[in-house]
Amino acid sequence: QVQLSESGGGWVQAGGSLRLSCTASGRASNIRYMAWFRQAPGKEREFVARISSAGVGAAYADSVKGRFTISRNSAANTLHLQMNSLKFEDTAVYYCAACRSCITSSSSTTTSYGSWGPGTQVTVSS
Repeated sequence: QVQLSESGGGWVQAGGSLRLSCTASGRASNIRYMAWFRQAPGKEREFVARISSAGVGAAYADSVKGRFTISRNSAANTLHLQMNSLKFEDTAVYYCAACRSCITSSSSTTTSYGSWGPGTQVTVSS
């Protein structure tokens, strides 16, 4: 089992930046993809970005493309999300997720990920 823990959330004004981090522990050596999802109040959890275990093959939701950057340090078992030019609609709880057996074509779906962190709140004021 993989345990995930997020940090770095907080409050920021629109146009500002935040950097989220996620640390993986436990059986982290066989992770295939890691991802960030988010869930705003009253909405379903949605894909934000994902990256392979080797730190390549990044993919992003259209809503964050060009503003967010996902990165991974495999040696340290950490995942990061640099969020720039934040908008009010980026306000949500952000979750780190990991999967061992998912395939590329389904690596943006919540059902592909078996390990989740507790989430970290990001609030963007307009």
